[in-house]
Amino acid sequence: MNEPTLRQMLEALQKGETTPDQVLEKLRHLPYEDLGFARVDHHRALRHGFPEVIFALGKTAEEVTAVAGRILTRSANLLVTHATPEMFERMTREITGLDYHARARCITRRADTTIYGAGQILVITAGTSDLPVAEEARITAEIMGNEVELVADVGVAGIHRLLGAREKVAAARVIIAVAGMEGALPSAVGGLASCPVIAVPTSVGYGASFGGVAALLGMLNSCASNVAVVNIDNGFGAGYIASLINRKRT
Repeated sequence: MNEPTLRQMLEALQKGETTPDQVLEKLRHLPYEDLGFARVDHHRALRHGFPEVIFALGKTAEEVTAVAGRILTRSANLLVTHATPEMFERMTREITGLDYHARARCITRRADTTIYGAGQILVITAGTSDLPVAEEARITAEIMGNEVELVADVGVAGIHRLLGAREKVAAARVIIAVAGMEGALPSAVGGLASCPVIAVPTSVGYGASFGGVAALLGMLNSCASNVAVVNIDNGFGAGYIASLINRKRT
């Protein structure tokens, strides 16, 4: 349940088109619903504009399916991250309209395609190997109601490739820069852009990259003042923050 849905319910009650008991039934499980193994946060959409996202790692397919089913009783859209094909197969037995994004390891259902973003979010990667994390960021931002474009493989080893995308960089309202190795891309992007840049370090790299720690430290030490950093491989977090920044204000 999000703010527009709640407003419609209250307006319908005011006009006599629904009853207090019907409204109460829809609100009964706010702020959360206890499933025994999980407490589903039905209040999340009212706070953030999007329902609770399921982090599937460590959960069984049955648990993911149960939580997803409860979320979809009150929300049009669904996002599951770090999901497996086995989870997707199990979920499709009970839930229709699902899509599995193999590279990003995400499951989605997007019944509400409304654009809530005020501008475009640009996702940009240093290399093709960074695409799994970038795809998670793109899918997250898109399902939250944003126009998103992805530009891949424009890292600093060939800086002219980034300069070839400078018009897209200039036009973006928020940029997500995804890079492994030494993590230099966000600083270069930040120097070109006038908008916030969300840096995502990835675990891509040779031994001395320490599974993404080198990229993380490089991004945290960026001299570009418009760069902020999320955790290693956290494409979801970057997409979510970018969506909150890009949201239209009414």
